[in-house]
Amino acid sequence: MFNGSRTIFQLPPAFKGCTGSFMPKNYVKRTKVRKLVYPYYFNERPMNRLSTILILLFFNLLFCLQLNAQDVIRQAPCSSAAIMHQADSVKQELAKQGFIVVKEASMEMESEYEMPVIVPLTEGSWYQFVFIGDISSKLYEVRMFDWNEKQVVYQKKMWGDVDGNVISYSYIPQFSEYHMMKPVQVNKKKKNLCGYVMLLKKVKQ
Repeated sequence: MFNGSRTIFQLPPAFKGCTGSFMPKNYVKRTKVRKLVYPYYFNERPMNRLSTILILLFFNLLFCLQLNAQDVIRQAPCSSAAIMHQADSVKQELAKQGFIVVKEASMEMESEYEMPVIVPLTEGSWYQFVFIGDISSKLYEVRMFDWNEKQVVYQKKMWGDVDGNVISYSYIPQFSEYHMMKPVQVNKKKKNLCGYVMLLKKVKQ
């Protein structure tokens, strides 16, 4: 996304299962999926075990295909002088506290839709995550999940809060594994927005 010293976020092949598959530069929109009901027959001769397994596999395949057929959001860089100025200020302040930038990237976002970002974290390391949204958005949220899809962080800010468009939090993972960060912002006037994410690591006490 950037030339020079900036590093983009790298995505692993598939995060986990059909509902959590995030291929590089492709992200599934949060849309409701109609529940699939597996066939079960009452008062009839039960199906043999092999037939039951084959039918379940067939419906699982249909479910996966349905998810993959949804609209996708393609990750792309964006440009915002105001956000870049804020990002530089945040980096300078965190550098004084002993943090260095590990990864950073700008990204086009759509109002009310999450943009998943997957990062590898090392057990016991002290990280600082930063998300900067459009200054005109009304709501900013960040959720982070571990490899088991357990939510480990939730942060929320509103327009009008001090540095309301900047969410920054510390995190020390208990295991060395991939984590998924999901920032989202809500803007009533603009559909296409710019966002910026940073991952920093403490190297000095």
